Amino acid sequence: MENSTGETKEKIFSVSELNGIVREVLEGSLLPFWVSGEVGNLTIHRSGHVYMTLKDSSSQIKAVFFSGAQQCLKLGLKEGMQIEAYGKLSVYMARGEYQLAVRSLRPVGIGDLQKEFEELKKRLAAEGLFDPARKKPMPFLPTRIGLVTSADGAALHDFLKISLNRFPTLEIRIFPAMVQGKGAEKTLASGVNFFNKRIGYADEVDVIVVTRGGGSLEDLWPFNEEVLARAIAASTIPVVSAVGHEIDFTISDFAADLRAPTPSGAAEILVPEKDALMETIKNLDRRGANAITLLYQQAKSSLDTLLSSPALEEPAYFVMEKSRYVDDLESRLALLLDRKMEYEKSVLERQKEKLSVLSPYNVLKRGYALLTDEKGHPVTSAEKVSPGEILTGRLAQGELSLLVTEDGKTPPGRTASMKKNSVKKKKSLSGDDKSSDDGFLPLFS
Repeated sequence: MENSTGETKEKIFSVSELNGIVREVLEGSLLPFWVSGEVGNLTIHRSGHVYMTLKDSSSQIKAVFFSGAQQCLKLGLKEGMQIEAYGKLSVYMARGEYQLAVRSLRPVGIGDLQKEFEELKKRLAAEGLFDPARKKPMPFLPTRIGLVTSADGAALHDFLKISLNRFPTLEIRIFPAMVQGKGAEKTLASGVNFFNKRIGYADEVDVIVVTRGGGSLEDLWPFNEEVLARAIAASTIPVVSAVGHEIDFTISDFAADLRAPTPSGAAEILVPEKDALMETIKNLDRRGANAITLLYQQAKSSLDTLLSSPALEEPAYFVMEKSRYVDDLESRLALLLDRKMEYEKSVLERQKEKLSVLSPYNVLKRGYALLTDEKGHPVTSAEKVSPGEILTGRLAQGELSLLVTEDGKTPPGRTASMKKNSVKKKKSLSGDDKSSDDGFLPLFS
């Protein structure tokens, strides 16, 4: 940079600016990572922050774990302990020191245990050991509980205190077992198997609780072993897993029929409060008695109504009422039949009138005759009859026998009287005769 005289002006950084640049470069260039080392200069401040130094044989770095006091106490962190810390580099501006801002801690080797945990969990899940469909229900009110835990652990004390305070007459059987260290998983599995072998005996338990208090991942590791998981899954008796604190999860939790967050939580889940249960029973008893009283009153009211009905007080009256009802029905039916008959009669008369109008015999009344041949067939044309043939002419009143002649001559063997009543067959019949198509012929023209 040049000034007004043309001289170059050098950039001068303040200490804060320089530390800020270093901080920006450090914090922006590296992603969070794991680093292992030995704990030194450990300070757990009452503010909840933890300050320490991580070192190896030839180097060291300062580290700060903000709000990490609880996790460090749970882990049992102390100087000289080998740990693995996860975090990222940062710069403490006030002193110009770079440090590791820790986000999580674990003992050296815990990563291998976690990997083993995930692999076993995945394998057993694939076999169906964690399938919700195979989970057994918990008894509503167990009379006897089997407890698999350390005989001198805090978990036993907590479970007994809560459960017996809630239900003093509850029976609890204890199977003393190792809850940490090598071989602990086998004694825990033996406890589950022991209670299953007592099925059918007087001391059979209704539910099994496998439990211990909190601890590190290494302390809780027996509850992550396959032998215990398979014993729990094979149990005929329902099993509750109550291991560690609420944030702790073990393979036993997944294999069990029910997971409780703590030993005390298991007692609260399994054992109802006797006083509250007795109060519930009393309320149900009162409600049942009230319901029975109400049903009795309703039934009595219905019975009184029935007894006061005319049918029971005077049965004959009831029969008379029904008889009168039948009579009314009979009268209505007779009236309907009469109306129906009148209607049908009127329909029949109208049909008769129509038939009478269309009847061929009414035509005879107007002076026409119905001619039939000797076989009774209607004569509809003069061309269809021959001279000498006898026809029958039906009149409105009576019939005539008619002799067919030609040119008015009487055929041999016929009398004149017969000619008097004969009808001549004229040459004009083919076109303009007086006969009709239906066999009718006017008697007089």
